[in-house]
Amino acid sequence: MRYAPHTDGDLRAMLEAIGLDSLDELFSEIPASVRLTRPLDLAEGVSEQEILADLHELASRNRSVDDLVCFAGGGAYDHYVPAVVWALAGRSEFYTSYTPYQPELSQGVLQALFEYQSMICELTGLEVSNASLYDGSTALAEAVNLARATPGRARVLVSSGVDPRHVETLRTYGRGAGYEPEPFTLIDGRGGAPDVGADVACVIVQHPNRYGVLEPVRDLFGAAHDGGTHAIEVFDPLSLGVLAPPGELGADIAVAEGQPLGNHLNFGGPYLGVIATRLDDVRRLPGRIVGETVDVDGRPGYVLTLQAREQHIRREKATSNICTNQALMAIAAAVYLAWLGPEGLGVLGRQCAAKAAYAAERLTEIPGVELLFPGAPFFKEFALHLPRPAAEIRDALIDRGYLAGVALPDDDGHGLLVAVTERRTRDQIEGLALAMKEVLA
Repeated sequence: MRYAPHTDGDLRAMLEAIGLDSLDELFSEIPASVRLTRPLDLAEGVSEQEILADLHELASRNRSVDDLVCFAGGGAYDHYVPAVVWALAGRSEFYTSYTPYQPELSQGVLQALFEYQSMICELTGLEVSNASLYDGSTALAEAVNLARATPGRARVLVSSGVDPRHVETLRTYGRGAGYEPEPFTLIDGRGGAPDVGADVACVIVQHPNRYGVLEPVRDLFGAAHDGGTHAIEVFDPLSLGVLAPPGELGADIAVAEGQPLGNHLNFGGPYLGVIATRLDDVRRLPGRIVGETVDVDGRPGYVLTLQAREQHIRREKATSNICTNQALMAIAAAVYLAWLGPEGLGVLGRQCAAKAAYAAERLTEIPGVELLFPGAPFFKEFALHLPRPAAEIRDALIDRGYLAGVALPDDDGHGLLVAVTERRTRDQIEGLALAMKEVLA
């Protein structure tokens, strides 16, 4: 958004409107001891063209994702963002909108968020979505808070296949809430056997998991339901064009990092927290929910509904202290999903799966390179075992133009997590395989 500075005439008019003669009078309430009295040592002004040239020169010293072919993932992915997404989400009525407490003045934003919620429900196969949370990790923490509201159930069982950053966030939230996430062990990179007792609030599974491997979700969630507890799935939104949705797999709550839904990598944020639940939990769902209604003339209208759940109204009786959301990122996600549609989501998912399979085949042809979990199914990410430390290989490949993946702490530091999105071409995959072969040789 452009900034147009005020002219001297503008300043005089504003000061006159409030009955002041100068800017010094405007700031007279600030104690003189903390006011800057010396002149600022600023260079003489330069033209826009000159300052932009200086900024471009400074920026050119950095390497951007566009300088490297990106095979890194692990929670944030280099998917293509159609130009239409931010052409619409970047419009000023969305870009500058704030909390729509007065629905009669905020119908456009409320309708856009209602459409987002509707798409998330259709995507996940669950009945209710809110209007977004901060990011995937905090969405998971809120899902656990929701599950632990059941009397007598406080323990949180989490698969060792869940992103460690999510688990660390749970540990931080749990310190105050009175729980410690309890991991259950994977078997060959997937599955495991959660011990679901009568005191367990939820079982958490990530699908695909932190290694990119597909989990036996129906079995794990079946065990959760047999124990009478909530099943929570951490899902990849762009996998649902080819994988079954969380609701169909038995999830009671589904959460996700929404960055792949039309948001750029952005050096780590801002991102988007997605959460959806079954209708039974609607009154425990944190944050905002936009509802559809009709006005006195029967015309469609949109409102914030169930607001009494929120911290800013219910205070100590609230189910959560979340009072806001990532509205701009949620609107971008709605534009992205509307642009793709169900057919486009399927095509994208099949491209990711096929290209990842091809990349795994080509990379494991290199002597000494193997899949960390041979035979385990994966979607767009897979973990490799390398003959030398993964961080060393990754750094060497950066000099050859490839961001080859994320070094894993597992496998004695020899594990590398490789992500292949629809943006990667056959030539780029072949180039990575050749470069890795040369580095390892």
